[in-house]
Amino acid sequence: MDYSQKDLEEAVKKNRKRFSKDEIDKFRELLLAMRTKNAGDLEHLEKDSLNTNQRDASGDLSGYSFHMADMATDNFDREFTLGLASNEQKMLNDIDVALRKLDDGTYGLCEKTLKPITKKRLLAVPYARLCIEAQEMEEKEKRKG
Repeated sequence: MDYSQKDLEEAVKKNRKRFSKDEIDKFRELLLAMRTKNAGDLEHLEKDSLNTNQRDASGDLSGYSFHMADMATDNFDREFTLGLASNEQKMLNDIDVALRKLDDGTYGLCEKTLKPITKKRLLAVPYARLCIEAQEMEEKEKRKG
């Protein structure tokens, strides 16, 4: 973020004129629907996978321990589910940020460059925080680093 408060204020002023009330309402509906779906998905992951112990998950009612391969599979499944839950939580956070941005006039502005994020991109990824150019730069940096 290499911009001043004045740059931000000017970008917000221009940005408010970019979207009609109907467009803002459409994006809000999209985001709220996504939020509801993702919250349900996250709850399902937590309930079905993360809140059960290994013996309950396997259906083993005996007092005997697991075979090592069974334990490894269960651990892999649990880690995989944790990764899914983490991704769902990140998306929920991004959706919440986008909803706040709708209210403060910064929705659709790239967080790195203050350039407008295209409406086409916002329709595909309504919680996008970066324009395509900044997203590509960020992904290149991650690959290098």
